[in-house]
Amino acid sequence: MLRIFFIVLALSLVTLVAITGIRGQKGKKPPIEIFPDMDHQPKVKSQVPTGFFADSRGDRQPVPGTVPLGYAAPLSKGGAVADEGKYTAVRFANSTDYADTGRFGDQWGTGIPLPVTAELMQRGGERYAIFCAVCHGSSGAGNGVAGQYGMAAIASYHQDRLRTMPDGEIFNTITHGKNTMLGYGGKIPVDDRWAIVAYVRALQLSQHAELSDVPPEERAKLEAAK
Repeated sequence: MLRIFFIVLALSLVTLVAITGIRGQKGKKPPIEIFPDMDHQPKVKSQVPTGFFADSRGDRQPVPGTVPLGYAAPLSKGGAVADEGKYTAVRFANSTDYADTGRFGDQWGTGIPLPVTAELMQRGGERYAIFCAVCHGSSGAGNGVAGQYGMAAIASYHQDRLRTMPDGEIFNTITHGKNTMLGYGGKIPVDDRWAIVAYVRALQLSQHAELSDVPPEERAKLEAAK
């Protein structure tokens, strides 16, 4: 019985090798595919007719409200496009100056090359919540939700190394990434990156501020609230 088992096993292996060996040979009939490996999938090919849509066109028109890559559209208070078709170009980087690189020559620079207004800080907070808080946490302490799911080595903005890091180097890290952090240069426009830098500085100051940092007119209110 054992001999018969080995003979049957050998014949089965030979048959399997013979069948799979047909794949790739020339012939008039389609080859036998034991493992097609998703070679044949229904898909839309550019400028090729398809029977899936009623008009037989594979290429489709963008859905209403689609904003071209590299542009921004004005939004209404409800979040919808306020004036469809009127888009403004978004600047990601087009020069080697400080505003686009964070450098003065071969040195990191410090300073926000935009007016630091309440609107800029609000924008920075919004962009931070979208792109940064998932890892670095809402306060910048490195305790975002990603750490709860195994993401390791998330930096806290409140360590001395990052508190003393030049603004331009933080901007560069947002642009190109560092260590396990991916770069966001292709996703966040230049002005929004600087808005995030300004917001990060505000987070750092919020955890290490002293009473002397508060303007005199506001300092009295704090002292009265004790």
